[in-house]
Order: sequence, then structure tokens, then C-alpha cells
Amino acid sequence: MGKSGVLAVLLSGMVLAGCSTSPLLVDASQVVLTWDANDIQNTCERRGTLIGSQGSWYNYWFISDRDLTQGALNQLRNQAAALGANTVSLYSPPDFSTSVTLIGNAYYCQ
Repeated sequence: MGKSGVLAVLLSGMVLAGCSTSPLLVDASQVVLTWDANDIQNTCERRGTLIGSQGSWYNYWFISDRDLTQGALNQLRNQAAALGANTVSLYSPPDFSTSVTLIGNAYYCQ
């Protein structure tokens, strides 16, 4: 196999490896996502700020916007569960053309 063949195999491997999104962990399946933080801020304990992001310049063409968004949400839920939080209050997402990035605050609500 020549140099161009090796390069093609490596490039294909990078693209295929980058076509998956973050899975939702079992512990994170009960984390609630909300856009309304008014009640949460007064009644729940804040655990931290989270960033969930999926996609990059080399793979966003191969993954649907829906899957990129779901992967970013899964990252937020997974991070919240790791902090012992059960609710994430989301901010309005910034506008990116090659990825989906979501920012939120994690809270534990009783």
C-alpha cells in the first residue's frame, strides 16, 4: 500500500471514529433539563456550571444536527449526575456552524 492508501485509511478511521456522539449514562437518565431557572435558583442547591459539546470541523457533515444536539444534552446530563445534581437549567445556546454547544447550571432539587 502506498502513502496515499495509508493516508486514505487513516483519514477514514478518523472520520468514522468522530461520527459517534456521547451516550447517556444510566445514572444520568433521571436528570431533568429546563430552560426556566426562576424557581430552581430559589429552591435548589447549585452544584456547578456545565458545558456539553458535540461536533467538530471534521465530522459535523456526517452527523445530523439532531444527533449532535442529543450528544451535547447527554454530556450535560452525565456531568450533572457526576456532581450529584438532578436538574440542569440551560442557557440559550451559542450559535456555532460546526458543532452544538450547550451551557447550563447543575442543581440538586428535593
